[in-house]
Amino acid sequence: MEAITSSYITAFLLGLFSTIHCIAMCGSVIGALTLSLPSEVRENQRKMLPYIFNYNLGRLLSYAIAGAIVGFLSSPLTALNGHLVLRYLSVIVMISMGLYLAGWFPKFAHMERMGAPIWRWLQPIGQKLLPVRKFSQAFFLGMVWGWLPCGLVYAALAVAATVGEPVKASMVMLAFGAGTLPAVMGAGMFTGLLASMARAKHLRQIAGVLIIAMALATLLWPMNHGGEQGGHEQHSPRAHHTM
Repeated sequence: MEAITSSYITAFLLGLFSTIHCIAMCGSVIGALTLSLPSEVRENQRKMLPYIFNYNLGRLLSYAIAGAIVGFLSSPLTALNGHLVLRYLSVIVMISMGLYLAGWFPKFAHMERMGAPIWRWLQPIGQKLLPVRKFSQAFFLGMVWGWLPCGLVYAALAVAATVGEPVKASMVMLAFGAGTLPAVMGAGMFTGLLASMARAKHLRQIAGVLIIAMALATLLWPMNHGGEQGGHEQHSPRAHHTM
C-alpha cells in the first residue's frame, strides 16, 4: 500500500510542479477552445466555468485510459519483479523532463513527438466538434486534448508503469491530472496573465529543478513492491516460530 501511495504522490506533485509547462503547452489549447465558445459565454466566467470543467474532465479520462493501457502492458514485467527497472526508468524520464523544462535539455522535445501519429489521427475528430455549443462537445474535445503529445504526460505514464496494474495505474494518472488542474483551469479563466508567467525563464528553471529533486527523492520512496516483499520477510520468522 505504501508503494502505491508514493506513486500517487509522485504523480500529483509532477503535475503540480509542472504548472509553468502546463500553461505554456496547454494554455494556447484551452485559450483556443475558450474562443470557440459563444461570446455571451466567454464574457461571463460563471457560464464559462462548466465548459472548462468538462474540457478537463475529458482530458483526465483520457489520462486514466492511457494509464490503464500502460499498467496492462507493464504488468508482465512487474510480475517478474521488474519494479526496480521501471522505477529507475521513471526517474530518468522525470529528470529529463525537469532538465527540458528548465531549458537545459532541449533534445527531450524529440520524446514529445512519440505520440504524434495518434494525435494526427485524433485531431480531425476534435475539429469536427468545433465550435463548442454543448457541455458534451467540451467533454469529448477534452478527451481528444488528453492525447496531445506531451513529455510531461509521458513522464507521468512512466510513474504509472511502476504500479504494474491497470486500475491502479489509471489512478496514478488521475492523480497526475489533478495536479495539473490549477494551472490548466486557471489558464482557461485567466489566459493572458498566466501566459506571461509561463514565459518567465526563472520560473521555468525553478519548476524544472523541483521536478528533478522530486525524481531523485523517489529513489528513497518504495515505489515498487519491494517494501511489501520486505514486510512478508519480516513476518516469516514469526510464522516459523509459531509452527
